Amino acid sequence: MPNDPMSILTPYHGTKPEFAGPPAYAGAGAAVLGRARIGRDAWLGPCSVIRADGHCVEIGDDFFLSEHATVHIAHDVLPTHIAHHVTAGPRSVIHACDVASDCVVEREAVILDGARIGPGAVISARSVVFPRTELEGGWIYAGVPAKPVERIDAAGLEARHQKLRAEQRTGDAVAMRQEAPAFFLAPSATTIGEISCGIEVGIWYGCELDAGTGSITIGDGTNVQDNSLLRCGSGKIEIAGDVTIGHNVTLAECRVETRSLVGIGAVIAPGTVVEKDVLVAAGAETEPGQVLTSGKVWAGRPAKPIGDMNEARRKMLSETLPTYRGYAAHFRDADVAPIPTRQSE
Repeated sequence: MPNDPMSILTPYHGTKPEFAGPPAYAGAGAAVLGRARIGRDAWLGPCSVIRADGHCVEIGDDFFLSEHATVHIAHDVLPTHIAHHVTAGPRSVIHACDVASDCVVEREAVILDGARIGPGAVISARSVVFPRTELEGGWIYAGVPAKPVERIDAAGLEARHQKLRAEQRTGDAVAMRQEAPAFFLAPSATTIGEISCGIEVGIWYGCELDAGTGSITIGDGTNVQDNSLLRCGSGKIEIAGDVTIGHNVTLAECRVETRSLVGIGAVIAPGTVVEKDVLVAAGAETEPGQVLTSGKVWAGRPAKPIGDMNEARRKMLSETLPTYRGYAAHFRDADVAPIPTRQSE
């Protein structure tokens, strides 16, 4: 299949991504940025994102990154290492961690900072591997947090690789709309309908903002990170200023108040109110109409308060905002080129 000219290859502070060999495929809106070193025969699905804008991302041969999946680092603190023959399913997130060879990360699964995944492990769909967790290879893990449920042999493991890879679509066009003014609107982000953004807003790679017949409002200084999905019916999504929406978050009609963070892979149901000064943990899910009260950390499915906000957590939230404004300032003016694949040579 031909290389899609809408794929994105961008340096970060002068460092360009490196490939040991041309990727087998780079779909519409696939983005590779910064200090990434990627092995041979990579398959980069539509709107997939590999961001090495701080520490490095190192990936082995035969890496398969499905549509709207995200690989990222933790600023300049933690890198991401992914070994050979790893498959990451749609809307999955591999974040600042180590993933050994032959692993499968299924649809909407999340691996968080400092985790180490042994060879041949399967992280089941919608599971969350908590920070600094070490998981032994050769097991299927499921849940929040991910726990071992059964052993898997080589044949079963390869079947899971092939099933995920066979399901992927290719060659999809990305509708490029820019009705909403934004400090940074990534080239592969899409915006549809009535969307209003304040100053210094960042809408990152692969995001989809669809206001339907309603509206989406995003306040000053807020960042909506890679591959997040904001979708209204006829209602409103209202996000205040100085909010962080993490990678691969799903928001329906809701309100998120200032100085809050919605963690990686969280799902915010219709009618939810996230009050100010709240941390929604990675992988959490709210119930329709739920109110997440101020000053708390909320986690689980459904989300429940598990602790109080403290100075360390508030410091982490406040430091994320200028960091993302800095990223946005860089990538807004960065050079963009298509990702060269075997078919484009």
